[in-house]
Amino acid sequence: MKLQAEIDGKIEEVILVRQGDLVRASVGGREYELTASEPETGVHLFKVDGRVFEAGVSSKGNEFSVDVGGQQVGLTLVDPKRLRGSGSGDHHSEGRAEIKTAMPGKVVRILVESGQQVAKGDAVIIVEAMKMQNEMKSPKDGSIAEIRASEGDTVGAGDVLVVIE
Repeated sequence: MKLQAEIDGKIEEVILVRQGDLVRASVGGREYELTASEPETGVHLFKVDGRVFEAGVSSKGNEFSVDVGGQQVGLTLVDPKRLRGSGSGDHHSEGRAEIKTAMPGKVVRILVESGQQVAKGDAVIIVEAMKMQNEMKSPKDGSIAEIRASEGDTVGAGDVLVVIE
């Protein structure tokens, strides 16, 4: 599951993969592996590196209040798929747009060629990270100016994979 979390006014990309009690998470490029359980509604237990943390969670819609050890944090979760086409301004409408990786992974498939015309939202490249395939889409209408990766390449967080003009 790929989400965005706003914490104290800062937007972080969050990727969660859950297999039973095991959770693999990437938050703002930092990776975590932990076990999670919910022994009662609103109470979550997280075990990380042999330590157990209890978190009280209350929510209203997609706004959450999380209490861990007496420290309270407010956050809002946003599903990026719901954001598509919802904004009135588009910071990529002029100039170049770079499609970058959010976390380390492997390029599985390149769906475009240099010089090809693409529309905003068209799939451009597929990167596998944390055993999930992520289809990366064009943030604007334009043409493919550069493809900086090849299928099978290992890429790092923040690497520019494709440039669109």
